[in-house]
Amino acid sequence: MTKQEYAQWTQEESPRSKGPVNIFKAFLSGGVVCTIGQLLLSLYERLGAGENAAIFASLSLVVLSAVLTGLNVYDNIAKHAGAGTLVPITGFANSMVSAAMEFKTEGYILGLGAKMFSIAGPVIVYGVSASVIYGIILYFIQ
Repeated sequence: MTKQEYAQWTQEESPRSKGPVNIFKAFLSGGVVCTIGQLLLSLYERLGAGENAAIFASLSLVVLSAVLTGLNVYDNIAKHAGAGTLVPITGFANSMVSAAMEFKTEGYILGLGAKMFSIAGPVIVYGVSASVIYGIILYFIQ
């Protein structure tokens, strides 16, 4: 099979992207996730959490997405909702839990525990490194 034949074959066999539909689904589902976050924030403020309401709302979104991932519900939602479910905090929790679930057969310590941080590790290192760099820049600017 030549390169041209292979390129033609892959183009014929590849599924067609429904760009506008996928963009709308991502926009809508991301808006739903953010709306749930705002509702949680308002709830915690009414319950008297004060300055900690945002922290509690964020933690609730993380726990909710982790539980839904553990129950294999989050992936089914993501199939239909698309990229909108990858709103940073819920997508991060999903990626950590799904990586851990994939290796749970290797045991709780070396499988589940170790693989959970295979995704989180680089993100945490980047976040800490970026905050140090931003802090140094801010120090010199002021």
